[in-house]
Amino acid sequence: MKMLKVAVIGCGSIARLRHLVEYEANEQVEIHAVCDIVAERAEKMAAFYGAKAYTDYKEVIKLTNIDAISVCLPNYLHAPVSIDALKSGKHVLCEKPMATSTEEAEAMITAAKANGKKLMIAHNQRFVSSHQTAKEIIDSGKLGKIYSFKTTFGHGGPEGWSIDGAESWFFNKDQAFIGAMGDLGVHKADLIRYLLGDFSEVGSFIETNAKQNTEVDDNAVCILRTESGIIGTLSASWAYAPNSDNSTIIYGEKGILRLEADPKYSLIEEYQNGNVIKHELDQIQSNDEGGQTNSHVIDHFVEAILDNKEPLVSGEEGMKSLQVILGALESQDTKQIITLNKGV
Repeated sequence: MKMLKVAVIGCGSIARLRHLVEYEANEQVEIHAVCDIVAERAEKMAAFYGAKAYTDYKEVIKLTNIDAISVCLPNYLHAPVSIDALKSGKHVLCEKPMATSTEEAEAMITAAKANGKKLMIAHNQRFVSSHQTAKEIIDSGKLGKIYSFKTTFGHGGPEGWSIDGAESWFFNKDQAFIGAMGDLGVHKADLIRYLLGDFSEVGSFIETNAKQNTEVDDNAVCILRTESGIIGTLSASWAYAPNSDNSTIIYGEKGILRLEADPKYSLIEEYQNGNVIKHELDQIQSNDEGGQTNSHVIDHFVEAILDNKEPLVSGEEGMKSLQVILGALESQDTKQIITLNKGV
């Protein structure tokens, strides 16, 4: 059996709860190196997973025995570190949002192509059972024409789960670039694109009204139109407490799909003829579960490399989802509806 040798750069919560746990669970992976500027964090993870600890990522990407790297760093470092890793001949799985601008995202994609390596963005919503089943239903035509949607992702904020708590980089605009929209909203932009197709327009109201001592957004509501004319709303928030909300509702000609909107049934189909179908599927992952639920992101990344397939969430896909969020920021700044995919 072919083994993939990996390194994880950044040993914060997302690495601990997702990447390292899921790499360890994959029988075709060996964790060879971990890296964090806080030596104690790297050493702790290295000891736990039988890897070598580093504090300088440039030393890690030079390692000749590493095949792939997970980039689990603050947002402003996603592009430069991913590009360096790709140029060093490593496949890259980068956390979301993939970059802080379209230019950075394009540079990442170019680096991957130039070096013949895979670039995948860690958007996990496409791998959720209810979301995949909903896509099958929508694509089958069972729901008829799709008219509208509303999708939400909100929780109490990163201070509740980030390794640095209230001092987390998530609240530092220079490091995070964007708040709840980059942490949560970009996930939902990617999900709706996966389910309903690309967006053509976005308008938004974006605020910082729930958290103290930060300039990044913590509440956002966006209005979106797909290229096929479906309209709907996307909400992202760090102010949903005590309970989180990760739900999506699709409104169609023949009925409604409710995704992750019921505590027991992950997907509920409701039709105008009175039929109701309730699906009790795998629960959507959440940070509250301590990483016990497999996101399938790592497994898909590993499979894409070993089988030489394009990842479901490629760099191009990650960039399109990022551009929705960038468009929302532009809408807030200009107070105008923003056209997406200009010149594409």
